[in-house]
Amino acid sequence: MASLSTTSLSFKAPSTRISQVLRKGSSFQSVAFGRFASSTSKTSLRLQISCAAKAETVQKVSDIVKEQLALTADTPLTAESKFTALGADSLDTVEIVMALEEKFNISVEESDAQNITTIQEAADLIEDLVQKKPAA
Repeated sequence: MASLSTTSLSFKAPSTRISQVLRKGSSFQSVAFGRFASSTSKTSLRLQISCAAKAETVQKVSDIVKEQLALTADTPLTAESKFTALGADSLDTVEIVMALEEKFNISVEESDAQNITTIQEAADLIEDLVQKKPAA
């Protein structure tokens, strides 16, 4: 059984797999852990926590990417779609980031912009920046 609070994560009597622990208002999408064998011990416990942007944010980013890269409406995009696989060069990526800044009224640092390679990474960064943005 797992419990999740704003500041901590605790586990009691773990089973072989726990996933999809969701908390309304939290940026955690899932928490999973399981047992696996390693070379140093017979059994180890592995913990994985994934954070993901809201589906709405991912869709907005996808729409902007389609527009900036002049992709057809039927071009399939997923959160894992890489900009380079869609034909984007470095200038296209800069234009995508500029469009995202305008759409979400945020400012993306150059160092952060250089690390964005997928739709999911862009959506995650946007939600992080929007959350940190001071209330107007």
